[in-house]
Amino acid sequence: MPESRMSGDGPGRPRTGFGLPGFGLPGSYGPGADGRPAIRRNSLREQIAEALREEMMAGRLPAGRNFTVKEIAELYGVSATPAREALVDLAAQGLLRAEHHRGFTVPEFGWTDFLEIFEARALLTDSAIRQLLVRPPSYDWGRLPSLRRRATAATQASRAGQLDVLVGCDLRFWQEAAALLGNARIADYLGWLRVQSWMFAAPHLRAAGELGGVCWDGHGALVDRIEEHDVTGAQRVVNEYNVFTVELLARLTGEPLDSVSVLPLLRPPSDHPPVVTVAPEPVEDEPAVRPAAGRAGLGLGRVPLPRFVPPGRFGRPLRLSQPEGGGPAAGR
Repeated sequence: MPESRMSGDGPGRPRTGFGLPGFGLPGSYGPGADGRPAIRRNSLREQIAEALREEMMAGRLPAGRNFTVKEIAELYGVSATPAREALVDLAAQGLLRAEHHRGFTVPEFGWTDFLEIFEARALLTDSAIRQLLVRPPSYDWGRLPSLRRRATAATQASRAGQLDVLVGCDLRFWQEAAALLGNARIADYLGWLRVQSWMFAAPHLRAAGELGGVCWDGHGALVDRIEEHDVTGAQRVVNEYNVFTVELLARLTGEPLDSVSVLPLLRPPSDHPPVVTVAPEPVEDEPAVRPAAGRAGLGLGRVPLPRFVPPGRFGRPLRLSQPEGGGPAAGR
């Protein structure tokens, strides 16, 4: 790293991270014996990973930025072991790219990557909100006060245009909201998707200049709807948030909105274009499938059952049909 980005009060004791004011390991600093900041020696691996993650989310570590284990260890004044473990963890999550003999590089997420992330996040969040209808007793309602505090912090950061603060507050708000489900896997997956969303969005937001009032600030409204068990209202707030986000980023990147396949699902029904179902032509030599009496047709032609499913990750080959002779079907 350049010397100017490694400034601090002493060797291995940076006052700021990557030359930016106010950056440090969240909740990890306390006064040392010599009066300088000192890192607590518990969970160094997680603290370093969290700090680097938020640097990337805020766009302060841009795509293509390369660094080594030695540089990260020196930056935080720790040994190489926790620094390496943190970097390997981030690489395993797809948030860094390990390069032989070159250390680790911040990956670049393009518009196509963002659309995949956005679609997965939108559909999973919508499904999670719907669970308010079927299993509200299993929600961890004791988290509501904490969720409310996180909503307030995220809203204040958004309205003030404090991107460096907003990325962390927003991530923790949505993690807390997902934790209401009592399903740690869903919460972790949504958090992982949101980190990548910010990694894509933050550089474009920084390039936009003044951000006061630019980013979404409806966190508190969503908490209100969840607290009232208002599923329709919660879905409306989340959908408004998703539409707001994708429209903002399309405008900042100059990308077309018609590439966002899930957008019609997020807008109010009155905004949906009419749906036209066209039945395909019958397959040659095969009779068209006709709907049963009294039932609407699905507009689908006849789809042949595959004779062989190739082996996947979790099982052996599955043979779904047999030839007329009764013997096993030949694989393709």
